[in-house]
Amino acid sequence: MKALSDETRLRIFHMLSHGELCACKILEEFNITQPTLSYHMKTLCDSGLVDSRRDGIWMKYSINVKALEELKALFDAIDIQMVSREDCTEGC
Repeated sequence: MKALSDETRLRIFHMLSHGELCACKILEEFNITQPTLSYHMKTLCDSGLVDSRRDGIWMKYSINVKALEELKALFDAIDIQMVSREDCTEGC
């Protein structure tokens, strides 16, 4: 959750939702330095939400689909619990 709490990382994650991107393409969309991008990408990769792979001299990034599905399941479970509590009578 902390990885996506930063606006820049959230925007990067959204960009990756359209498919794998090279670091150079991500960098073009922001007014940040390459070391700053590396910091954000490391945070996203360390969280498990983003995968990286080297392609020659470039790093390419993509969403870790399994981790995203697990995150979605967590939110779905929370939503189901909230709905169940709303249906609960006073004695619950």
